[in-house]
Amino acid sequence: MKADAEAGKTNTVLPETQAYPRWLRVGFCACIVIAVAVVLRRTVALAHPAQSGPPQLAKLDAAFASHAALTLAHIFPALAFVLLTPFVYIRRFAGAAWPKRFLFPLGLVVGVTAYAMSKYSVGGWVERSAVVLFNSLFLFSLFRAWQLRRDPVLSLRWMTRAIAILLGIATTRPVMGIFFATSRVTHLSPEQFFGIAFWIGFSINTLVVELWLRSQAGKSQIERMAMYPLS
Repeated sequence: MKADAEAGKTNTVLPETQAYPRWLRVGFCACIVIAVAVVLRRTVALAHPAQSGPPQLAKLDAAFASHAALTLAHIFPALAFVLLTPFVYIRRFAGAAWPKRFLFPLGLVVGVTAYAMSKYSVGGWVERSAVVLFNSLFLFSLFRAWQLRRDPVLSLRWMTRAIAILLGIATTRPVMGIFFATSRVTHLSPEQFFGIAFWIGFSINTLVVELWLRSQAGKSQIERMAMYPLS
């Protein structure tokens, strides 16, 4: 009877985990797909430089090719990080320790190489300032998630912040696409709009996820997911 009462109490506090909001799941999946596509495209471009194509893209490919080793050292760990992120939120793996064991060191490598990559910023100081700010927030969030790893709720909240910031690089791509598509009208070159795209893309992800985390629905969802293995 006592065990039944305790089980009933647990079920009251931790109800059946509900799905994350559709808009959040769609955005999350879209960012993962875009991030994977970006890494694959960059890898192919480094291995097989295009002999023809838009001059602006050719110039960008050449810029990344000038520091190919650093680029690969950055994008491959980032790809691994992105592919592991779904396992943090899939209910079947709730409470599993192995995803985070990989995410923490991968995130550290991504963050350190991002600082190094900023030396070659296409968008100059505007892009570099965005990288320094959001990369610092990413590493801080990752550190807090590790520091609070014994508190599953707080750790998951900080890990979610880190993941959202990192996936901001995917959000910058559609923004860049808009700038590329309107360049004939705006007369802006990649050197002029890359930094703006970085600020817009990373800001969208950071602010949207932060607002959701602070909402009642977000707090409840994170708590249910973090505590589910203990129920």
